[in-house]
Amino acid sequence: GSYSLVIELGPHPETGKRQQKWITFEGDKRAAEDELHKQINLVKTGDFIDPDKVTVAEFFEQWLRVVAEQKVGHKTFERYESIVKNHIVPALGRLPLQKLTALHIETHYARLAKEGRKDGREGGLSAQTILHHHRLISEAMQKAVTWKLRTHNPADGVTPPSVRRREVTPIDEAQAAWLLTAADGTRLYIPVLIAVCAGLRRGEILAVRWVDVDWDLAAFNIRRALEESKRGVEFKEPKSKSGCRPVAIPSILLEALQIHKAKQQEYREALGHGYQENDLICCVEDGSIWKPSAFTSAYRDLLRRRKLTGPNFHALRHAHASHLLKDGVDIKVISRRLGHSRASFTMDVYAHLMPG
Repeated sequence: GSYSLVIELGPHPETGKRQQKWITFEGDKRAAEDELHKQINLVKTGDFIDPDKVTVAEFFEQWLRVVAEQKVGHKTFERYESIVKNHIVPALGRLPLQKLTALHIETHYARLAKEGRKDGREGGLSAQTILHHHRLISEAMQKAVTWKLRTHNPADGVTPPSVRRREVTPIDEAQAAWLLTAADGTRLYIPVLIAVCAGLRRGEILAVRWVDVDWDLAAFNIRRALEESKRGVEFKEPKSKSGCRPVAIPSILLEALQIHKAKQQEYREALGHGYQENDLICCVEDGSIWKPSAFTSAYRDLLRRRKLTGPNFHALRHAHASHLLKDGVDIKVISRRLGHSRASFTMDVYAHLMPG
C-alpha cells in the first residue's frame, strides 16, 4: 500500500547535475500513478513545490495563485492577498512549511490581537478579523495536506478567538418611511425602496436589470451582483446557488418601478446616442454602471443633507428581514428571500428579533 514516486526535475541550473525528487505515497497503485501524473504536470507548468525545501511564504504565494485566485471573487482575493502579504509572510514566512506548528500559529494570533494593525494606528486586530485570518490559514494548510506537503493540518490544533455576534438593531417601519421621504425626488429613492421592500444587497440592487423583473408574477429574478475591486467593476454570479433566487415585489415597489422606468426612458430619449444601454434599473443618469463606492458616497451625502445620522445602507436589508419577522413570516422563507445558504445562519442573525 506504499509507493515511491520518482519525479525528474531537470538539470540543476548551476551545476547541470540531474535532479530527482522521491515522494512516498500511501494508497493503491492507480491512485499513486494519478498522483505521479499530477506532480509531473506541476513540474511542466512550473508549479511543483519540493516539500523538503518550501517555506511558509513560498507555499502561501503558490496557494494564492493556484487555488485562491481561481476560487474566489476579485474583492475576496484582494483581502486574502492582503492577509498573506501584510501579516502571514512577515511573521511566519521564513519558517519551513513542514515545521510550522500550532504553537507558531497561536503565538501569531496573540501578536495580532496586541499589535496587528497596519493602518498606522496603534493596537491590535479584532477577534472577528483574527478569525478571518484563521479560516484562511486553516483552508490553505488543508490544501498543503492534500498536496502531500504536510501530513497534518497544524491549524487543527489552534483554538481561534471566540467572537460574540453583535445583535442587529434594524430601523422600524416609521424610520423606514422617514428615510424614504428623505430620499424621495432623488435618484436614491428606488434603490432605498428596493432595499426596504425586497431586502436585496447593494451589489444585487446595482446589478438588477429590467429583464430581471417578472411583471406578471411581481418578482425580481436575482442572477448576479456588481462587485468593485482594484481591477474595476464587474458583474458576477452569486457565491452560492441560494443567491440565485426569485424575490417577490410588493405593490408599492412595483408601481414605483413602473414610474421609474418611464422617467428612465425620458433620459434615454434626451441623451440619444449618449445613453449607455445596460438595461440597469439603478444606474447613473446616462445609463452607465453606478459604482458601489460612488453609490455609498451618494447615500451618505443624502443622510448628511437631511441631517440624519444613519442608518448605513446595509441596515435597510436588516430592516426588511425584521419587518417580515414581526409579521410572522417563517424564518425559512425569509432565509430564501435574503439569499442565505442556510436558514440556521438567518436564525443566528435575527433570532433576537423574533416575537416571543
